[in-house]
Amino acid sequence: MDTKVGVFICEGCDIAKSLDIDKLKEHATGECKAAHCASHRAYCSPEGVQEIKDAISANELNRVSIAACSGRVFADLFQFGHDILVDRANLREHVAWCHEPNDEDTQMLGEDYIAMSCAKLSNSAPPDEKTLEISKDILIIGGGVTGMQAALNVANADYKAILIEKENELGGWSRKFHKLFPKKAPYKDLEDPNHEAMIQQIENNPNITVRKSTKIKRTKGQPGEFDVTLQNGSGEENIRVGAIIQATGWRQYPTKKLEYLGYGKSPNIVTNIEMEEMAKSGKIELPTGGEPKSVAFIQCAGSRDKDYIPYCSAVCCRVSLKQAKYIREQYPDCKIYIIYKDIRSPQQYELFYMQAQADDGIFLTKGEIENVAADNGKIKIDVSETLLGEDIQIETDMVVLASGMVSTNKVGNKFVDIGPMEKELLIGGSEDEKDEDEEPKSEEAKEFLEGGKKAAAGAEAGPEILNLAYRQGTDLPSLKYGFPDSHFICFPYETRRTGIYAAGPVRAPMDIATSMNDAYGAALKAIQSVEAVSVGKAVHPRAGDLSEFDFFMQRCTQCKRCTEECPFGTLDEDEKGTPLLNPNRCRRCGICLGACPERIITFKNYNIVMHSKMIGSISMPDEFDEKPRILVFICENDAMPALDMVGQMRMKYSPFVRFIPVRCIGSTNVIWLNDALSKGFDGIMLLGCKKGDDYQCHFVKGSQLAATRMTNVQDKLKQLALESERVEIHEIQIDDYDKIPKLIDDFVEEIETMGYNPFKGM
Repeated sequence: MDTKVGVFICEGCDIAKSLDIDKLKEHATGECKAAHCASHRAYCSPEGVQEIKDAISANELNRVSIAACSGRVFADLFQFGHDILVDRANLREHVAWCHEPNDEDTQMLGEDYIAMSCAKLSNSAPPDEKTLEISKDILIIGGGVTGMQAALNVANADYKAILIEKENELGGWSRKFHKLFPKKAPYKDLEDPNHEAMIQQIENNPNITVRKSTKIKRTKGQPGEFDVTLQNGSGEENIRVGAIIQATGWRQYPTKKLEYLGYGKSPNIVTNIEMEEMAKSGKIELPTGGEPKSVAFIQCAGSRDKDYIPYCSAVCCRVSLKQAKYIREQYPDCKIYIIYKDIRSPQQYELFYMQAQADDGIFLTKGEIENVAADNGKIKIDVSETLLGEDIQIETDMVVLASGMVSTNKVGNKFVDIGPMEKELLIGGSEDEKDEDEEPKSEEAKEFLEGGKKAAAGAEAGPEILNLAYRQGTDLPSLKYGFPDSHFICFPYETRRTGIYAAGPVRAPMDIATSMNDAYGAALKAIQSVEAVSVGKAVHPRAGDLSEFDFFMQRCTQCKRCTEECPFGTLDEDEKGTPLLNPNRCRRCGICLGACPERIITFKNYNIVMHSKMIGSISMPDEFDEKPRILVFICENDAMPALDMVGQMRMKYSPFVRFIPVRCIGSTNVIWLNDALSKGFDGIMLLGCKKGDDYQCHFVKGSQLAATRMTNVQDKLKQLALESERVEIHEIQIDDYDKIPKLIDDFVEEIETMGYNPFKGM
């Protein structure tokens, strides 16, 4: 079927006051070869929408360009069926609201955006609709409170849940706790652990299958088609599931690392876990025997320390307040000292903290621990930088160290202060990262990672929980602290393995109440995943996207760029390095498209030719017109919304700039830059999301990859006798909108000083 593009130009929101609508229509049907063009006072009105529908029917249109407001507005309103592709040319935020009205340059800008939209539509096709036969069962790994709650959530939504636990009973850490923090008003009374009631619900639910004393030997496949081999004492069991929730919890920071706080110097220096075990046994007493007359709690024992755990473990302060309450109830005359960096007892737990403050037998002080020493059956603690500024010494019978939480996804116990992308650990872990007590990699893992579908040379060492048969490693990739985030702010449950979700302390330190809430989110995301995959849709961040990558394998050179650079492990490879496709793992970021030097990767609605045609559709003034042209590839996730905000705030910037949105700045292929320079563009800018430890990139490492590629591009420019400064890359957070106009104008000024592209007009 021939493509027939219809252009619909809105006159509202100052567009008609800034642009000559008749000239725009003439440009659309002339230069852009649109089959139909019309205008309306407000296409977002019921009458306007109906006019578009009537025009589609009357003119047999299958492509619709709406030249109006941002594509982030009224997205659902302008949908006319699967076979009708829709694009939005932003004449409001990007033209009328940020440039001089009725100006020649503003008019040219509006015409170029319509031309780019028509070129985009003419070189796109509707993605195929499909229905896949997949499994919608959900596998939950970890039988603690988080895992049990996730299983109940899945089952209560009428999906099948398979819950596996490596121990011989469910309950996890909750089994070891004497009492829990209060979870309801007045937030003063400790509560009994609730795992027994949850276990009863699990056992009585027909939608839940439980496998205890079970681990995962291997996980193959993709969302909807995860083939998992379970292993226990009675042998192996193969199951197929649609999504996975990893709720494997946390482990205590190793006590041997706490020697600097006196651990090991006296039996009466214990950890908070050991104190909890005493309380659980029914009798708190000194390990050396007898009743304690005084007990000191040292907070942040290993946490918030650059040499140990750099982060806050979230629950330790409240654990110490809880355990102080244990001791005071058993020994009313016992004095309690709590030495803290900061007491963190957020939200309603402040009431719990205030109750401890009101207890005359509990003494709290801020301070730094200088020394802990055992002396004649007593323990002496030297404290500096106290609230009153004095150095003090506390003599006590017993010390409790509030040791921190480490994600079970973390390999080893050394926390290296490096960024998430620089952490390229070799299989088995680097010598720096390994902990002396860490178990060696299993023979199965070594066999898989060293042969067959080879793992990437820089694949991260995993804890062998999932045992994924992925090229990029056996487990969930982690950030520098071991937490398996994908994009913490926008997608807290997502990991960098599509269809696998993290819940509870495995993804961030949290208490039981928070973990149970976390289980709801992960369960809902897992259900959303299987439902989306069943009809071929992406889950996130491009939720609902039906497009699927297509590889023209005849031209593949086995360079491995796509298999190595995909942030989500979508592609495996055979022994020769040829990509093995797993479309259900794909998040449609297009980073592989940007990486491929042979340009063999394409999406029906996002491809190399489409962008090249968009670049070619932009009018290029002669250098004697003194109208430079700057092309900006802008990420649709943060930078584009920030640019929309520039328009909404009516902030001005140069009209010589043309923006082309990309799915991720990492999807920008070098050929587009070549096309732009050949076309005569005087400068090129890439606006992506923030990279680094607290990255904002929705696709994790797109900005970092783009920055690396741009270094190579700038070197190439020098070889062509072009200034490397003609290509720049910048990072924009969504709240950096106010910086964009100056960023643009400074670049335009620099280009004007530099002079026009010598290839212009050639």
